[in-house]
Amino acid sequence: MQSEKEKNNLHIENPKMLLFSICFVLMFSVMNGTMFNIAIPDIAESFNLLPSEVSWVMTGYIMIYSVGALVYGKLADTVAFKKLITFGLIVFTIGSVIGFLAPNYYFVLAARVIQAVGGSMMPAIAFIAPIRFFPNERGKILGIISSVMAFASGIGPILGGVIAGFLTWQYLFLTSALMIVTLPFLLKNLPEEETVSAKLDYLGAALVAVTISTTIIGITLGNLNVFWITGLAGIFGTVRMFTAKNPFIPPHLFKNRNYIVAIVSSFLAVACLFGLMFTVPIMLRDVYDLTTMQIGLVMFPGAMSAALIGRKGGSLVDQIGSRKVYIMSLSLLMTGFIVVSSTVGLTPWIVSAMLVFPMMCFPLVQASGADILANLLSKQETGVGMGVFNLMNFVSGALSGAIVGVALDLFSPEHPVNIVAVSGDSAVFSNVFFAFMSLVLLSLLLFSLIFKEPNPTK
Repeated sequence: MQSEKEKNNLHIENPKMLLFSICFVLMFSVMNGTMFNIAIPDIAESFNLLPSEVSWVMTGYIMIYSVGALVYGKLADTVAFKKLITFGLIVFTIGSVIGFLAPNYYFVLAARVIQAVGGSMMPAIAFIAPIRFFPNERGKILGIISSVMAFASGIGPILGGVIAGFLTWQYLFLTSALMIVTLPFLLKNLPEEETVSAKLDYLGAALVAVTISTTIIGITLGNLNVFWITGLAGIFGTVRMFTAKNPFIPPHLFKNRNYIVAIVSSFLAVACLFGLMFTVPIMLRDVYDLTTMQIGLVMFPGAMSAALIGRKGGSLVDQIGSRKVYIMSLSLLMTGFIVVSSTVGLTPWIVSAMLVFPMMCFPLVQASGADILANLLSKQETGVGMGVFNLMNFVSGALSGAIVGVALDLFSPEHPVNIVAVSGDSAVFSNVFFAFMSLVLLSLLLFSLIFKEPNPTK
């Protein structure tokens, strides 16, 4: 068995190469979730599918990916990273190859599910690795990780449009398979760890999976009857959490007021950030009638700003503390949404410049939020604690996209709520961004008023 000292001083052969490899894999993992948005119409045309049928390409992926991030986080507390990463990358590559060769829609759907089973390993590992392997530079590394996620979210649809436009949508699968080339570098540079024998609460994991997946299905497909299953699974899952000997999610995590406040505050903020990524392409198409390539160009400055600000913001976490950076980033994000809400309807290039303000907050919110949670968790529960964080982030993204989609279908106001915004077709989008501002304000007030700085002497 490893001593506690050995666990805290794991030898890393080449830290820079390890970080680069993690970021490379994470980028392709996140892009794989976003670049297929562009290809949905092409997939539907290839197999003569209805919108409700082809939507499962995204819905199925998000469901498995969300729950998988929590499962891998739980396993990371007891299983060596090398084993988790090897399993995840191999499974993801198998899914990618199946998707590239898929003869019909069912194989495409199966490929996306298999991809999600493997790919959901990466966000879990990416947010735990800085805590475990880079404790002295945790904020900076979390900032880099978060900036990669933000950049990948923004650049994914652009890359997807280019690949699907010049080749075919099948090559999106082949592009994703490139992640496997990093496996030798990861295995070489990851430190040797011991896998501890521990039983996984499979029933608890299944109940959490059913609760999350039925919630996403119900909102995405507008099927309210599914929520009966959600409620039952949630009740049984809660009972299981408090009665199992080794529950999938330790209940005492939710007895920590700071942990709950941090999770809920992050959920609201990240929902708005992912909602922004979902809403902007639709807005640019409906209001400005832009092509896929033009949409990518409009969003590109914001994606680049997120990539560039991440490292600096992460270093700021180490210098002045995650709480101050988190409050600052929420304040900036709120201001950014007001600015975008006020300028929607003006020329696309003005909108492009204004999008920089909220998009650059993506890595700041995630890095400081993750660091706050890391300070609240014991070393034995870092994996499951950060797993819940990742789960809530991805669920928030799925829910915000679904809710915004319903809102855009139901409402078409002529005049925006924001009195300085432009009236007309853009009014509904101005209102969406104004609503995001309100949610970020709620997140900021919740965190500022209820979260208490932990006592460092304890």
